[in-house]
Amino acid sequence: MTVAAPVVAARGLYQAYGRQPALRGVDLEVASGEAVALLGPNGAGKSTLLRVLSTLERPQRGEVRYGGDEADEALRGTIGVVAHESLCYGDLSGRENLHFFAGIYGVPDASTRAQQLLEQVALTAAADRPARTYSRGMLQRLAVARALIHAPRLLLLDEPVTGLDRQGALLLTALLLAEKARGASLLIVSHELGPIASIVDRVVVLQRGRVVRNETLPKLGPLAALERVYDEALSDPAPVKAPGAA
Repeated sequence: MTVAAPVVAARGLYQAYGRQPALRGVDLEVASGEAVALLGPNGAGKSTLLRVLSTLERPQRGEVRYGGDEADEALRGTIGVVAHESLCYGDLSGRENLHFFAGIYGVPDASTRAQQLLEQVALTAAADRPARTYSRGMLQRLAVARALIHAPRLLLLDEPVTGLDRQGALLLTALLLAEKARGASLLIVSHELGPIASIVDRVVVLQRGRVVRNETLPKLGPLAALERVYDEALSDPAPVKAPGAA
């Protein structure tokens, strides 16, 4: 079986805030077309890891490579991020927000791309309303559309299900499955395992800044496997040894 080259590969990431380490030697790879669930309790280092992988923070030690290249400003155009904040402008309409971000990334035929995404996230009826009038769930769907506007190679999603009702979660699942099929790599942080179980291929569990589980999921019964791996990791948080370690 041919193994796809990693779109992102992190080695030995260490990051601390004051005297408090957030990441302690994290190794992680995500291949093209692969979706990885990044799980862990509050304070495990998940959001810090996403900020480092998104190039918004530089690690104090270790390195991140994207398709073999080191991080630089140009690589940000290949990364899509859904964060705790929507990163959308409240005084702009949903459509104007997507046009604005399409312009930043140099997306050709931005109007067509924006309309396509507005339909996919079920926001066509509210497309020309200011984003500040959107409900929490609508704003989250707009944030997902913003992250996808430039067809990124790497998607970093921090609690993407937050604020979504059942229909919104189903829309998100369909969108992310389509991104996988396109060849995008997904790293998904979520405390809600149900909506992401059919998307992810592998689960990585962080505990106190260390990777304590890194396990491929079965094709059948992924939710039960996801829950099992997570529960086992929290009950026995022994770090995963780096390749070649004794």
